[in-house]
Amino acid sequence: MDLFNNDNEINLLPYDGEVIYYGHILSESEAWHYYNILLNEIAWQNDEAIIFGKRIITKRKVAWYGNENYSYTYSGTTKTALPWTKALMELKELTEKKCGSKFNSCLLNLYHDGDEGMAWHSDDEKSLGRNTVIGSLSFGAVRKFSFKHKGTSQKIDTILDNGSLLVMKGETQTNWLHRLPPSTKIKHPRINLTFRTIVTNKP
Repeated sequence: MDLFNNDNEINLLPYDGEVIYYGHILSESEAWHYYNILLNEIAWQNDEAIIFGKRIITKRKVAWYGNENYSYTYSGTTKTALPWTKALMELKELTEKKCGSKFNSCLLNLYHDGDEGMAWHSDDEKSLGRNTVIGSLSFGAVRKFSFKHKGTSQKIDTILDNGSLLVMKGETQTNWLHRLPPSTKIKHPRINLTFRTIVTNKP
């Protein structure tokens, strides 16, 4: 693992947020090992969204896992977390060790090819709290990932490699949008793990 260690944490954003790209935190063989496990063992389902009152079923598939059966609502739909798999727990612990944050849940995305992407959005749901930390692990196809400032519209692009980690924190979700743009050149699947922390309001 030390071969891929990157102690020079560089913020990709020029202001109003922090996005650290650690690059590879898994070797190529380790990354493909986990890719195959995730592809075959995760309880993938087509995602749903309510847009202008209509229920839309996406080609992209998702899954939601966590320490408890947390509910997570976004795009007008609610998901209930499944218990961690062995592979997900291993990857959660690796991500936590690398970025120094603890997570209690993970939203997984499966993009079958470059025709599937994600529109501009922020992960600013109330259940995630303010200034949340999100650790994003990528497997499979190499894809571009983009940020756009909500006020200035300045855009920042980066490339997410197989087995790489990107962490969004600070005021990123408050001030920036992000997206996974589609690309006709991408013919292979990409799996993305976004480790999160659901804020629970216990009496």
